[in-house]
Amino acid sequence: MTQNTIEHLIVHQLHKEPNGPARVALGAAPLAVNAASQRLIDHLCELYGTRNGKGFGKFEADDAGYAMPQLIRRYAGEQSIDFLTLSQQMMAELQTRAEAEPLASGGYVLIAQVSNPAMQFLFVALISEVIGTAMTDDMNVADSIHLDMDHLRVAGRIDLGSWQAGGERYVSFLRGRGDVAAYFKLFLGCNDVHTPLKETQKLVKGLEAFANEQSIGGNERDQLFQRAHSYLDALGDGQGEVDLASVAEQVFPEAPAQLQTALQSEDLGINDGFVPDRRAIKPLMRFKANGPQWKLEFDRASLRSGAVIYDKHSDTLVLSNIPDDLKKALLSQ
Repeated sequence: MTQNTIEHLIVHQLHKEPNGPARVALGAAPLAVNAASQRLIDHLCELYGTRNGKGFGKFEADDAGYAMPQLIRRYAGEQSIDFLTLSQQMMAELQTRAEAEPLASGGYVLIAQVSNPAMQFLFVALISEVIGTAMTDDMNVADSIHLDMDHLRVAGRIDLGSWQAGGERYVSFLRGRGDVAAYFKLFLGCNDVHTPLKETQKLVKGLEAFANEQSIGGNERDQLFQRAHSYLDALGDGQGEVDLASVAEQVFPEAPAQLQTALQSEDLGINDGFVPDRRAIKPLMRFKANGPQWKLEFDRASLRSGAVIYDKHSDTLVLSNIPDDLKKALLSQ
């Protein structure tokens, strides 16, 4: 597990029932960091990192209608407000956005500034409570109210280092359920506009990296890419949207969780919910390359059939079964 250092932590509360008004109850001060809060943050960060269906982006360029870009600028850039003030003003913005979304519901709002070897970030999570069962000291059964960590659906993260460096993908959030995710995206001031072409290219890159990391080669590699091509091509043809969990199940049925984890890598930053661009999946089935004096393109299966042979010792590529028209063209030179 990644070692997280909690710089600041506070918990507020958002009170709201579906189709009802929203109000907030503010925590008086940041919490002291202890073993319990450390376990909470570590668990939340791990859950967030492995959760499928995240959106990635940056702050809206025209941030006049969004509080978060201005708050982060004042807090992490100008340092004109402290963490407590930041969290209180974030809650005012969250209340406004939740009020406008009928389906939004309340819960405890955890706001933390965390650093680890990978990044320094601001983390926001809306966590509901559930009633469980506990045993008392005298062996009686009693209700026990606790945070519902296993059903984290509303959360977001701002990579402060990437924001300061002018990055393009420093905000992320759980997509969750349709309109609910939309209101939280507005709260974060995030612009997650993405093009199907770029997202499909990242997905293909992720599949190729997974095959390399798992040392999948030969016919097994061909079959993996064939399944991926067929599934993504069908989605693109029918205008279906990519869901990484479904992609993993279709492409690598023997261990889908393994592939899903690889595709959810923060380095790839793939946005779910896009329709595959069918042009971008061609590399799964075909090699295409060019040099100063040549260009070539061939099916991956050609390497297995012997139609194309690469000799790494002589660094030559041999093409077999040359068509007649190409023969004639070559002989006429």
